[in-house]
Amino acid sequence: MFGVFIHREDSRYDDHPSERYQFPSSYLSRAMQFERGWVLFYEPTKVRESRGYYAVGRVEKIVPDPSKTDMYLALIEPGSYFEFSQNVPFKDNGTLMEKGLYNDAGKISGRAQAAVRPISESDFNRILDAGLSDLGVTLPRIDQTDLTVSHLEEAKLHLNMRSAENDEFYRVVALSAHPFLESLC
Repeated sequence: MFGVFIHREDSRYDDHPSERYQFPSSYLSRAMQFERGWVLFYEPTKVRESRGYYAVGRVEKIVPDPSKTDMYLALIEPGSYFEFSQNVPFKDNGTLMEKGLYNDAGKISGRAQAAVRPISESDFNRILDAGLSDLGVTLPRIDQTDLTVSHLEEAKLHLNMRSAENDEFYRVVALSAHPFLESLC
């Protein structure tokens, strides 16, 4: 199962996205679905100069917050947090990146306000691919100075073939696009 965690730099919660995400007990049952799964970090559009979807990480486990009653922590697996090479906006050409946020009438549903929410695998992949779309430009191969389109397309193909059970998609990116990312696996 894939998810989205909404995070703001000025949040009142004790969030450090690369390490932990704090949330109230009202989100516990929803967040538990993401344990051992991948989440996108999203900064809402009401934040001035919002980064949109800006990172991905794997939830190692969910635990009660020892410092606050009725609060929980989603602990991010060490080394799995990765900020995108380019931020992904909430909308692209007027269309939501998270198609699952549309209601039956084709409008944005109230789910968009949920700080902890599930996301379909196809929406997750679309956002991840957009966030990593210029990976070859920002992270050229160490052993090869010219990262060709075929290498980047090969990495995208592998990313599109991953599933919820496949927690080694970073290894695919590392082997296909850049040895630096292997440390994230």
